[in-house]
Amino acid sequence: MTDAPLWVVAGALAGPDARWLMHRRPLNKAHGGLWEFPGGKVEETEIPVESLVRELHEELGIILKAPDCTPVCFAEDHRKSGNRPIVILLYKITNWVGLPQALEGGEVGWFSAQEAMKLKKPPLDEQLAAHLFEK
Repeated sequence: MTDAPLWVVAGALAGPDARWLMHRRPLNKAHGGLWEFPGGKVEETEIPVESLVRELHEELGIILKAPDCTPVCFAEDHRKSGNRPIVILLYKITNWVGLPQALEGGEVGWFSAQEAMKLKKPPLDEQLAAHLFEK
């Protein structure tokens, strides 16, 4: 086991109707069936916002620019799982090109903040949602 954390980025896409995009994980993956903010791992050669731009293009088929990604908060697992620690950096996004689709499986949906808070989510996404929506 390595002590280095796994850095992950996630995007909170805010629609013009005050709804937020959430991604439901494919059933065959870890946390399958749970809802999350879309995103993925930060590659060794990238800074986090570059990873976010790449990941959301791969996962959702949208195009966005780094200046349109505003850092909001982060969540970490404090090694509770006994595995490699995970740190998720959440960015708010209000401007992109394209219609978000679940290109890598699962599904996407648009939810009010109240609806998003009620969705079953992985623990770190619960923390991120609480910070984002309960301000």
